[in-house]
Amino acid sequence: MHKVVPPRPSSHTPALLLTSLAGLLRSWLPEQRWFAGKGRRVTELSLLSVTELQPGCLHLLVSTRHDAGTSLPRDCYQLLLGVRDVLPPRLAHARIGRPNEGPLAGLTVYDALQEPRSADLLLERLRTPGTAGPLRFERDPQVTVPAGLTPRLLDAEQSNSSLVYGDSYILKLFRRVQPGINPDLEVPWALARQGCTRVPAPVAWFRTSQPQEATLGVLQPFLPEAADGWTLALESLAAGRDFTDEAYELGRATAEVHLALARAFALDAPTRDQSRRLAAAMNERLDATCRSVPDLLPYVAGLRTAFDALAVLGAGRPVQRIHGDLHLGQVLRAGKRWFVIDFEGEPARPIAERRRPQSPVRDVAGMLRSFDYAARSRRPWRPEWARRCREAFCAGYAVEAKWDPRAEPELLRAHETDRAVYEVLYEARHRPDWLPVPMAAIARLAERDRTPAPSGSRPPKPVPSFHSAQGG
Repeated sequence: MHKVVPPRPSSHTPALLLTSLAGLLRSWLPEQRWFAGKGRRVTELSLLSVTELQPGCLHLLVSTRHDAGTSLPRDCYQLLLGVRDVLPPRLAHARIGRPNEGPLAGLTVYDALQEPRSADLLLERLRTPGTAGPLRFERDPQVTVPAGLTPRLLDAEQSNSSLVYGDSYILKLFRRVQPGINPDLEVPWALARQGCTRVPAPVAWFRTSQPQEATLGVLQPFLPEAADGWTLALESLAAGRDFTDEAYELGRATAEVHLALARAFALDAPTRDQSRRLAAAMNERLDATCRSVPDLLPYVAGLRTAFDALAVLGAGRPVQRIHGDLHLGQVLRAGKRWFVIDFEGEPARPIAERRRPQSPVRDVAGMLRSFDYAARSRRPWRPEWARRCREAFCAGYAVEAKWDPRAEPELLRAHETDRAVYEVLYEARHRPDWLPVPMAAIARLAERDRTPAPSGSRPPKPVPSFHSAQGG
């Protein structure tokens, strides 16, 4: 048995620990999938808080800056580190390094989320609410979480890390931490109070008060038999099956969630000025994307007509809290029932922006783009499959919501165009082979009559999984 060697109490101070950890973390952090500064060196690093959860297990909040001399803001990351004299072979993949100086010199530091002992500790803390330094563990008093559930770390997520306990609960840990309550706690909790069963309700969570109040993790029921919408859509395409029934029911489920959100949070009536500001922001994103992706330049004039039409819209349907990043990878189907998950929104955007009321049409546009992505993921491209899914989704939404997103074509086109511009930038940076997917949508959306893009457009090569601008 390999002995755990906890650092001395004096070494828990951030300044002292940093002498041991700075070099290791500068190298290790950029290699993690959830690290936002891809392609940029960590030029500054500091420890904002250090909490010993048990001997040899440290909870850290780490502040980083990626490029010295720029105006880029600092990022804050949540880490759970283990410290041992020698790492057993079963944890070799979790190794971060062995410091040469400071209080941890000669010991082995590793990612403690990879260790069942540390995962068990997190669950026990959530089962029995209390505090540990600046950390506060809380739970719904009406729910009892059993002890001894076997943990396993999921390897599919990008922006966060998730632990599944006994196929009963899933704990999402927010790796990139921002001040304020995270929407992935706030929104599902509010929906549960409204009796909405389309979203798994939080049963426990933890947060920090240092250096600012922020949500760190949320425990929710896990749906072991569920499949995500992206996987189901690809299976439908591979088998040559229609997906319109599923799309119709997904539209109804989305509307049901939107109606519950409208009851749970305050509504806001849009004004002409708000429409102008929204259109201006979309135009700014278009300009910035053109500077990075010159292929977009021939379509700019046509795309601006979508934003210009939005700018002149007056008061219309109220804006409200929405999902903010809805696509086929954010929905689960268990049996014949759809569930909506991951209300965090786009993690790169500030929390205040993600919590802002917006048009529910933005969520609709995100799902319509996702159907198009699925249809273009295989050869031959099947535009009719995507078109039928889009129509079925909107029809299902209209039945439940009592209004049809297609009845607001200017708003729908503007949001779909803005989403496609976002996708162009993402694919150009991360998956150039996929750039033809959003570019085909750009060609369609740039036309005033929005006629379909030529069927001869070449789709990208299929990929085995879905990590993309769709937010996987």
